[in-house]
Amino acid sequence: MTAPPLAADPVLAAFAAAVGVDGPVAVEGNRTRWATGGALAAGTRLVQAPTGIVHHQAEEMIVCVRAGTPMAELAAALRDRGQRCALADLGGTVGGAIAVGENHLLVLGCGTVRSSVLEVRYVSAEGRLIRGGGPTVKNVTGFDLPRLLVGSLGTLGLIAEVILRTNPLPATSVWAMAADADPFAVRDALLRPAAVLWDGDTTWVNVEGHAPDVRAQLAGLRALGSFTEVAGPPALPTHRWSLAPADLRQLDSTEMGAFVASVGVGMVFAERPQPPRTLSPAVAALSARVKANFDPTGRLNPGRAPGAR
Repeated sequence: MTAPPLAADPVLAAFAAAVGVDGPVAVEGNRTRWATGGALAAGTRLVQAPTGIVHHQAEEMIVCVRAGTPMAELAAALRDRGQRCALADLGGTVGGAIAVGENHLLVLGCGTVRSSVLEVRYVSAEGRLIRGGGPTVKNVTGFDLPRLLVGSLGTLGLIAEVILRTNPLPATSVWAMAADADPFAVRDALLRPAAVLWDGDTTWVNVEGHAPDVRAQLAGLRALGSFTEVAGPPALPTHRWSLAPADLRQLDSTEMGAFVASVGVGMVFAERPQPPRTLSPAVAALSARVKANFDPTGRLNPGRAPGAR
């Protein structure tokens, strides 16, 4: 069946009209990661993305949701059907979580944001509604726009609506903690942990699955440290750093302050913000060409740069 024209949806059409065709513009959500990528240029007009869950096909493990929908609302609706998604619920919106590209704390179990966004509907710099991707691979041709828009901070297009892949909630999910365990040895020893966290001294592990499997893995952990079950993960510092997973072995608290690192992922929550990164000339040139193609006048989220984390 051919999908109906995007303009036939009055909600999406109204959002496109609000974005318009000229002048600097950005989407305002709940501002949970508002400073990511640099300060928004003064005089930028702010608009709100549409809200609401359009449909949830639990049997197909997909959900269609508007970008302005609070993550808490989406998480609760999925939980009611025994499912979850890969987006981090930090008090923001669905569109914000995708634009920032922040994975769920349990990313090793939930999967990555980039792989979970199957279809995206967004407003281009010219004010046009664009659809990219699709809920099934066999129906998709052309450029992989969903993956390109994840983490782009709204500089390539303003997200209106997405279709996300969901996955089942685990039958059992247990957090355990030890102050005498090597987090890297723990990560290697477990079959498929949902998370391994480390603050330089203490290691937290989340193991999920069927109860007998979880108990067996927890029993094996006790050979690596004095693990005890706890209610949940540690409190996370405010700022998010993105590093190569191998770099976590050399984390320096004098630079980032107190931290909690996600071992095997490279995501670090730190007391201090990550300094701006200098892109290689080749990457910088490629980024500039992509930006020029998608937003030649620089009107979308001016002042922000995805590489400036």
